[in-house]
Amino acid sequence: MRRIWRTLLAGAVTAAAIATGITLQAGPAAAASLQEVNGFGTNPTNLRMHLYVPDRLAPRPALLVAVHYCTGSGPAFHSGTEFASLADQYGFIVVYPSATRSGNCFDVSTPGALTHNGNSDPVGIVSMVRYVQQRYGTDVGRTFVTGASSGAMTTNVLLGDYPDVFAAGSAFAGVPFGCFATTNGSLWNSACANGQVSRTPQAWGDLVRAAYPGYTGRRPRMQVFHGTDDTTLRYPNFGEQIKQWTNVLGVSQTPTATDTPRPGWTRTRYGANTTQAPVEGVSVAGGSHSMPMSGMARMAIAFFGLDTTTPSPSTPPVPSPSTSPAGGSCSVRAAVTAWNTGLTTNLTVTNTGATALNGWSLTFTLPSGQTIGNGWNATYTPASGQVTARNAGHNGTVAPGASVTIGYQATHTGNAGAPAGYALNGSACSTV
Repeated sequence: MRRIWRTLLAGAVTAAAIATGITLQAGPAAAASLQEVNGFGTNPTNLRMHLYVPDRLAPRPALLVAVHYCTGSGPAFHSGTEFASLADQYGFIVVYPSATRSGNCFDVSTPGALTHNGNSDPVGIVSMVRYVQQRYGTDVGRTFVTGASSGAMTTNVLLGDYPDVFAAGSAFAGVPFGCFATTNGSLWNSACANGQVSRTPQAWGDLVRAAYPGYTGRRPRMQVFHGTDDTTLRYPNFGEQIKQWTNVLGVSQTPTATDTPRPGWTRTRYGANTTQAPVEGVSVAGGSHSMPMSGMARMAIAFFGLDTTTPSPSTPPVPSPSTSPAGGSCSVRAAVTAWNTGLTTNLTVTNTGATALNGWSLTFTLPSGQTIGNGWNATYTPASGQVTARNAGHNGTVAPGASVTIGYQATHTGNAGAPAGYALNGSACSTV
């Protein structure tokens, strides 16, 4: 088994030298250097956590989890990929988990790894996320995950286990959620690795939905990269991931657009022809298992919506009365997470009309006793009663059939319910 793990990323980029991080006890990392954090929370499989905080943080910064390949480590993935330099440019924080079992592969196979709040690696990674969210005040609605090989498989698993935590993922040479499942104690599934596991979109989607029974909130978007000549996790896994996530997100398997961002790269988008489509796939002709290739990290950052130096939603465009956008059909799905006297609410707003929205405002009524303290992906006025949420600068355009997710944190006096009476640009919305 150790030999198999050590060949999982044959030919991949590895770091020639890894700088040793400074070990902290649950304290903030020094800026612009990779630091190790201990005591970050529940960690059943003894993962290690490294944290990169750039010198310049955006207001309410986004958080990216970057997950390494087998035989790798968090520091190796930090030094061997572009994510830290992109964090310097755009002001987001990066967490680099490290697997510590023999072979340094992440668990994407056991029942405990394929279950919300299970007993394996995903629990430790989400503890890292929550530690950073609390310590640095990140925008909880802009938490993303990416990874290569074992890390790409982990990306699929995290989106399935924790759709309430991650807004989107980008997987470089991975397999679908549940494809690597085993029942014999092994973490290796040869049939899946060889591209011999094929299911219907519905069956793949059901595996994801079964990971978190009863969850009805929004689902994360997914971007998938794969080389056609990958001999470690073979190319059919690319199509199986597309089948899975188009089903989970409820969009057609027929691409809305196909283009060639680079020679030999075929990009397909599903559900919308936008940079932040619900599902995006990039097939690399002749590509091996060595991922991410040059330029792919930047494409992932664009898919996440992090490629801006002004990500704060504090100054969105507000249409004037003379240019007020037209109303349209819409639906709204609410996901509330509550505790004691506080809660967070994510609202997924879908344009069910036939024309694109170019600037929008969503009105709704908060339950009595709720008061918004802060929000993300929109501005909210007033803080209680009937509230108007207006688009941020980066999400004002919503194509027909596309969705935008916004959210807020609020206090409550006992009623932790979802809002009611949604209307988008003056037109009443249905609730789902």
